[in-house]
Amino acid sequence: MALKIQPLSDRVVVAPQEAETKTASGLYIPDSAKEKPQQGKVVAVGKGKKDHDMTVKVGDMVLYGKYSGSELKLDGSDYLIMREDDILAIV
Repeated sequence: MALKIQPLSDRVVVAPQEAETKTASGLYIPDSAKEKPQQGKVVAVGKGKKDHDMTVKVGDMVLYGKYSGSELKLDGSDYLIMREDDILAIV
């Protein structure tokens, strides 16, 4: 997926996963009860800082904090742009 955006410095653009619509036991979750997703796929990565190389790369599945990043709408899709420090783990 090629985006028309290049994050600067140590920033990363993440496409959040869709929220679960059904529980493991088969119950459907209404829209009002869905939680904000905390996992997504990295779609763009900045060049990093001069004393710090980037750890994540495009295509990585990552976990991030519930309130991390800034929401961004680009070409009809929702994305989050955040610092690499806001990413908690690579899955």
